[in-house]
Amino acid sequence: MSYQDTHEPEAARQNGDRPRPRRRWWAAGIAGVTGLALSTVGVAAAPAADAAGRTQTTADDHSKHGSGMTDARRDRGKTDARRDHDDKGKPGGGTPVPCDADALIAAITLANARGGATLDLAKNCTYLLTADLGGAGLPAITTPITLNGSKHTIIERAAAADEFRILIVEAGGDLTLNHLTITGGQTETFDDGGGILANSGSTLAINHSVIKKNIGNNGGGVASFGTTTVKHSTVSGNTARASAGGLQNTAGLLTIGHSTITKNTATGFAIGGGVGSVNNATTRISHSSITHNHSGLAGGGIGDNAAISVVTDSTVSHNTAANSGGGIFEEGQLTLRRVKLTDNNAPGDGAGGLEIQNVLGASAATIEDSEITNNRAPRGGGIRNLAVPVVLRNTRIAGNQADTGGGVFNNDNAILTLFATKIVKNTAVTDGGGILNIAGGTVNLNTATGTVVIKNRPNNCVNVPGCAG
Repeated sequence: MSYQDTHEPEAARQNGDRPRPRRRWWAAGIAGVTGLALSTVGVAAAPAADAAGRTQTTADDHSKHGSGMTDARRDRGKTDARRDHDDKGKPGGGTPVPCDADALIAAITLANARGGATLDLAKNCTYLLTADLGGAGLPAITTPITLNGSKHTIIERAAAADEFRILIVEAGGDLTLNHLTITGGQTETFDDGGGILANSGSTLAINHSVIKKNIGNNGGGVASFGTTTVKHSTVSGNTARASAGGLQNTAGLLTIGHSTITKNTATGFAIGGGVGSVNNATTRISHSSITHNHSGLAGGGIGDNAAISVVTDSTVSHNTAANSGGGIFEEGQLTLRRVKLTDNNAPGDGAGGLEIQNVLGASAATIEDSEITNNRAPRGGGIRNLAVPVVLRNTRIAGNQADTGGGVFNNDNAILTLFATKIVKNTAVTDGGGILNIAGGTVNLNTATGTVVIKNRPNNCVNVPGCAG
């Protein structure tokens, strides 16, 4: 099966018939926002008051950073771990933006005009967006812009407003979000990225932030066609009318670390309740939790179509898919290392934990040092492998349930190779409690490495050489 996304991304229509942002008030708005002067390279920054009326002076900035030491000098030589630790601190040092949506729109407009800026948004503030500025509630990001939030800083589309997403990052744009909540975005029927759309050639970084309750076509929370990084963040409660309820990666690079992707839904006949990757995209997930997501077709937690996914030190659990791949659905290249794939469900067809299908002979999977447990499906409670090479090393498959192939369902022409792997206490209603190998398929147990298939019901194996039934 192939679930290729044939929808033309909005990125492809940037110079076509997409309406351009309205500028009905921006010129007046920039001049009318009192005390708003952006700090940009080569531009002197005037003192600006924040929502509480505090004025940040040059002396204040020096007291924070020492005598003239630049950010680049301070950051030089830091390890990645140290930089990651520093990200946890409250951001600051930018231009304060009062708690007013018009002020935020004016600040972003000015930042684009001046080649970028860092903007410090007000704490305990909801910037409520009411107007569609060409597909988004805020001006499109075309330069390097950082939006720093604080305690309870929210950017939200007003419920009664027309349908529009919150942010667009155009080609060449570079947007960083720190300590912000993006919510309430909703696109028109066939437009991707309910919360944020990052077009091809763009860069998006989401740090210590929340993307929630947005609605889009592909990518309910975020649709990325460029390079997107999500760190120490939560993507929850978003809905896609087609694929990827939480995050969609199309022909780009998506990196997720130390984050939670939960309770997202892809309602269409498509893939990826939590995360979806298509069209030669590469997705890397580490130290994260993909839980309680749902897909209307396949890949409740993660769904890939002609893509590459690498998941390490993470948990994929309690996800559901209406048809197959309750936890993960893969039509591409998949690597799992130190992953817990547990308590996922696919009641329609097969593979409660992981379903691997073939795309033009290119699919393959490597699973190492992982646990695949307590998943449920009609065919292949833990894994269903359809006509591709799959290698498992030092992995435990236990407690899974299916009508056939409780632990593993290996289809004809599929190749399954096991090293030091334990398949124990899985249950099938009819046959193949541990492994069901359809005639024509190949299963290499490699028992000398420590592979065992025991204590499965009603039997351990069907059509597997070297395995006691």
